[in-house]
Amino acid sequence: MDSVGWGIVGYGWVARDYMEPGIRAAGHRLVAVCDPDPASRAAAEGVGARGHADLAGLLAEPEVEAVYVATPNHLHRVAVEALAAAGKAILCEKPMAATLGDAQAIAHAVESKTIFYGTAFDQRHHPAHRAIRAQVEAGRLGTVTAVRIVYACWLGRDWSEAGQPNWRIDAAQAGGGALMDLAPHGLDLVDFLLDEPITAIAALTQTRAQDYAVDDGALLIGRTAGGALASLHVAYNCPDALPRRRLEVVGTRGLLVAENTMGQTAGGSLTFIDGASGRAEPLAFDAESSPFTEQVRAFGSALRRPEERAAWSAARDLQTMRLVARAYGHG
Repeated sequence: MDSVGWGIVGYGWVARDYMEPGIRAAGHRLVAVCDPDPASRAAAEGVGARGHADLAGLLAEPEVEAVYVATPNHLHRVAVEALAAAGKAILCEKPMAATLGDAQAIAHAVESKTIFYGTAFDQRHHPAHRAIRAQVEAGRLGTVTAVRIVYACWLGRDWSEAGQPNWRIDAAQAGGGALMDLAPHGLDLVDFLLDEPITAIAALTQTRAQDYAVDDGALLIGRTAGGALASLHVAYNCPDALPRRRLEVVGTRGLLVAENTMGQTAGGSLTFIDGASGRAEPLAFDAESSPFTEQVRAFGSALRRPEERAAWSAARDLQTMRLVARAYGHG
């Protein structure tokens, strides 16, 4: 039976608005939540989960098989190391950690304990992005020459969700700004779509429109092992009413354009433009299922079927973290 008993460490807005509904939609169960905030625990109890103020309470829950770690980035390592020691399967939010050193420690912890671990790169699981990967594999684009991604939003100092402080603009907790938060999705997605990782990277950051110290925008350029080029524009300074989520995969025989697929929600659009005729063809995909739901399904299936776990890799995710560090000019 594929139904999995889940725990969540850090019941913030992403866990409440996206992961908990994803768990339910996938046919799994949210058993327990760990969060020091009484209001967060009350919210979890409101959907039928047990609330714990500390990690020890969650670890003592025998029904919890897999745990989603959704704390601020600087707390990922402590949670993952404790969960790995307890033998729990772990799905940790991206980025792996606030620092490369902590990400390395996470990879060591799960590999030394042979724990089933994944970083929550939910964009791998958006049905439109799976459709793009299938089109690339089938050769419809010919030789892929470039991937272009825009993934932006507006994140002001006063942003708050569920009454929680905006830790994403605190370098000590987040490890960086828009680049740290949003670029890992794009870097990982290029690897997923083309089945080859980015090996060379450079970036420029800005602190242009927001009144905080971390970067509020960045442009990254990269090249994959096979020679495809990638460009990513990520930002905390783009008004949400503007077009701000676009993915293009360019090849010698055509172009795939996905709009409003980057993000946590279902839907968006996918179009193939033929390189010979210029004709645009809308492509169908499952527009009802969110990337969070599909991610839970895939993780749960791999938990039950170890042969599927090759799709999840702490080593690969650590390499993505190294790319982020290099983009910031570290190492």
